[in-house]
Amino acid sequence: MLAIDILRWPGMNQALIASITFTAVLAYGVVWVGKRRPVDRTATWGEAMFGSVYVFGVMFVAFGVIPHQFIEHADKNLGWRKDKLLFGPFDLLKPQAYGGQFPFTLSYEAIRDTVVLVIHVVLVTVMVLMFNWWQKRGEVKPKAIATSTYGRPLVRKG
Repeated sequence: MLAIDILRWPGMNQALIASITFTAVLAYGVVWVGKRRPVDRTATWGEAMFGSVYVFGVMFVAFGVIPHQFIEHADKNLGWRKDKLLFGPFDLLKPQAYGGQFPFTLSYEAIRDTVVLVIHVVLVTVMVLMFNWWQKRGEVKPKAIATSTYGRPLVRKG
């Protein structure tokens, strides 16, 4: 009998998956509250303090824990260290120092850092989009009124 533990595979890191899931659940909580809260209702002091701590917590997990867990996963589970060089398929990225044609040496540590940068860019983009959505919720777009060839509205006052 072959027993395969999917959480022991090299591509799986329980802490990384849990932090991504936790961040997604917390972000959905913002959307859930935003859809149910009346737009014209002003926030009390307590609600504002709770909201600020909540957003700080979401940002802490998103920008602190997720990148850290990916770095830990890449270093320990995947073995992406500075001494492990990237030659690529068919040695396309083999550096000139090792007899290849690529102009510089590329290590897996640089790939790890690039992935962390992409994680930050994606999270900043999602954060800005969510802030924008929160600010614009409840806005209604004005209906286009038919106009004449002179630009005047064709609406009768009743």
